[in-house]
Amino acid sequence: MARYTGPVCRLCRRERMKLFLKGDRCFKEKCAVERRNFPPGQHGTRRGRRTLGYGLQLREKQKVKRIYGVLESQFRNYFAEADRRKGITGENLLVQLERRLDNVVYSLGFAASRAQARQLIRHGHVQVDDRKVSIPSFQVKAGQAVAIKEASRKNPLIRSSVETARGRGVPDWLELNAENTTGRVLRLPVREDIKLPIQEQLIVELYSR
Repeated sequence: MARYTGPVCRLCRRERMKLFLKGDRCFKEKCAVERRNFPPGQHGTRRGRRTLGYGLQLREKQKVKRIYGVLESQFRNYFAEADRRKGITGENLLVQLERRLDNVVYSLGFAASRAQARQLIRHGHVQVDDRKVSIPSFQVKAGQAVAIKEASRKNPLIRSSVETARGRGVPDWLELNAENTTGRVLRLPVREDIKLPIQEQLIVELYSR
């Protein structure tokens, strides 16, 4: 399966904001955005260039792709599905991305980043309704239970992530039982639940060209 294998801190610097791709490092002084808040590369420090029109739309799309860890073909498929559904296309797109199993595992605090959540899922550590699911893009439904399988619950990385999640909290549409490393999807997310600084209308404009 194709995936990005380069340095993720470069992605944050390119978007000039924290995308929280590196786990705990993103909350420390070592964060690349804190130390070098300009795009990577030899032209990164040049000033006076404004991004307008198509450039703004492209950057917004790239930012969302990088936050959720999906590639271009996947993202296009999500957009096409969002456009087919009733409602506002941009909001439909974000809700689909939020419902990905790797995002739910990360949001519940079972992993320090979405990349780590994908690894846990691929390696068979995650169950949905007591059945192993090894597909990170699996779309969760309201009422489903998401849990770390019993044999993996003492994993120190998982326990550390859960303790960290207790401090930052979980989204309102999810419920966490930290002691048993289990969670539940109380309802499907809505736009108000997504606190990320995303302007989804720019993405809709980009794909509507």
